[in-house]
Amino acid sequence: MDRWRGSALRKPPPAIDARRAEAERGGGGGETGEGPEEPVSPTGRLFREPHFSCYIVSVFGLGARVDLAAVRVGLEATLARHPRFCSVQVMDELEEDATPKWVRTTVDLDDHVIVPDLEPTGTSADPDRALENYVSSLSTLPMDHSRPLWELHVLDFPTSDAAAALVLRVHHSVGDGVSLLSLFIACTRRAADQDALPELPTTGAARRAGPVYALPSRPWHPPSSWGALAALAAWVVSLLLLAWHTVVDVLCFSATATSMLRDPPTLFKGAEGVEFRPKRFVNRTLSLDDVKYVKNTMNCVRGSSNPGP
Repeated sequence: MDRWRGSALRKPPPAIDARRAEAERGGGGGETGEGPEEPVSPTGRLFREPHFSCYIVSVFGLGARVDLAAVRVGLEATLARHPRFCSVQVMDELEEDATPKWVRTTVDLDDHVIVPDLEPTGTSADPDRALENYVSSLSTLPMDHSRPLWELHVLDFPTSDAAAALVLRVHHSVGDGVSLLSLFIACTRRAADQDALPELPTTGAARRAGPVYALPSRPWHPPSSWGALAALAAWVVSLLLLAWHTVVDVLCFSATATSMLRDPPTLFKGAEGVEFRPKRFVNRTLSLDDVKYVKNTMNCVRGSSNPGP
C-alpha cells in the first residue's frame, strides 16, 4: 500500500443524506449496519471542522515482528466491533439545522490496516528517525470521513526500543486519550493466557481507602477552650485567604481574557504563529525523578497521562 495514500483526501467531509444512508444500510443486511443512530457530541462536532482537524496518534512497540494475519483477526474480533470504530459521521441534508450523527457501517480492514512502502536504506540506516518522520507525517494528512475514522499503520522494522511498531491514528471525535487507552487495554490479552486480560504492574504501595479529601482518622479528644478559639481563628483566616485568592484569580483571568494583561513568558510558551508550524514526534526515555523535579521546579501539577505523585 502507498505510504501517502491519505494525501489525496484533502477535501472537507461532505454532508451525506442520512435517510439514503439508512436505506443503503438496511438493504445491505450486514450485522454492522444494525443499531440506532447517535448524535455526535458538541466536542466531536468541533473536532470535525476542517480547520480544527485533531488526531490521536499512538505508537506501540512490539517485542517481535508483526504477524499481520493475527493483527487482522484481532481487529475483527475487538476494535472493529466497537460502535465508534464501525461508524461514520453523516448529516441529513433535508433537515433544517441538522447535526452530524454516528451511523453504523461495514468495516473493510483493507482501508484501515496500512503497510507503508518505506525506503529500506532509510529504515536500516537510522530506524528511530525513520519512525519519527513517519509518525510526524501522519499528523498532517487528512482522513477520509466516508469511512470509520481510524487507521493502523504497520511498521515492521526494528528500532532501538522494539522489534517492530504499530501506529494507531484515531480522529479525536471518536474519543479522548483516557477512553481510548482503556479500550486498547480491553482489546489485548496476556501472552501466557489468550483468554485473560492483561494486568497492569503495581508499585506495591498501599492503596488509599476512601476519597482523596478524607482526613486520616485520629482518636477524638474534646478540645480545650483555647484550642477551640485557635481552631476557629485558623478557619476564619483560611476562609479569608481563600476568598482573597479567588477574587485575585478572577480579576487576573478577566484582565487576560480582555487583553489587558499578557501571559508571562515561560520556557514552554511558543512564539506567535507557532501553531501553524510543522510538528515532530520525538521519542525519548525520561527518568520519572526528572519529571518530578521539573514539576516541583515549575510549581505545577502532573497531567492525567503522567503517572507518579
